[in-house]
Amino acid sequence: MTDLPDARGPLTAARPLADLTWLRVGGPAEWLFQPADRDDLCGFLAALPAEVPVFPIGVGSNLIVRDGGIDGVVIRLGRGFNGIDIDGDRVRAGAAALDAHVARKAAAAGLDLTFLRTIPGAIGGAVRMNAGCYGAYVADHLLEVEAVTRTGRAVTIPAADLNLAYRASDLPEGWVLTSALLRAKRGAPQALAAAMEAQVARRDASQPTGERSAGSTFRNPAGRSSTGRADDNHELKAWTVIDRAGLRGHRLGGAQMSEKHPNFLLNAGNASAADLERLGELVRERVFQNSGIRLQWEIRRVGKHALE
Repeated sequence: MTDLPDARGPLTAARPLADLTWLRVGGPAEWLFQPADRDDLCGFLAALPAEVPVFPIGVGSNLIVRDGGIDGVVIRLGRGFNGIDIDGDRVRAGAAALDAHVARKAAAAGLDLTFLRTIPGAIGGAVRMNAGCYGAYVADHLLEVEAVTRTGRAVTIPAADLNLAYRASDLPEGWVLTSALLRAKRGAPQALAAAMEAQVARRDASQPTGERSAGSTFRNPAGRSSTGRADDNHELKAWTVIDRAGLRGHRLGGAQMSEKHPNFLLNAGNASAADLERLGELVRERVFQNSGIRLQWEIRRVGKHALE
């Protein structure tokens, strides 16, 4: 690769990524950059040759990195991007702030972002995927985001310009989200804390939270509005069609569909990224054969296969 620009944050060659993902699989990043702050990120991207690919990574909660790793520069935001500031009914959260931490801090200030409490990952990923649960979505609260373009320019983007949809947004390739501004309704801190406790209990009762997973594997196949809300008259869950296809607990190598919740793909042993992706594709094919529904991946799969 072309010589990379100087930076204040760590810049590491051939950095293994498996330990940075919840599934604990995948090859190395050609380079891993951890910017010290936004100025460091802007300067680095401005000086980085245009032909070098850039891939922002969060906390790896919704990601399969393939066994051959990722070419170019993987950018992972850290402590310089995890602040949470509250002003009135608005919450400014750094892209590296964990969703659960944002929910708890907002609740302590009497603001209801409780839907974030059980969403795995950080705010950057939550915005990019318009994350949601229990009937609420990022799109319901987002006012704007701050980002750094691939050419190193800091920009502010109104929420409407992201075209948030079900598990999707229009953030351009190579742009790095650095913060999000959310607006929340007020509530009593004790009531919000109790609601979050109930959500955690509900999640733990129905999902394999003690296992190595990346959250929901496939998107629900129901039609949804532009905000990501389900059409309640046509609700259909991915787990139900997987279950009907007889794939609850199905294994391939070290990969397994959870017995507890069949839309959770698990690293049940020493799975490779290839094991996980092959099992996911087997599930998609079997579900299609059984029900005519073609499931769409919710987990992002990135990088090269080992033989490429």
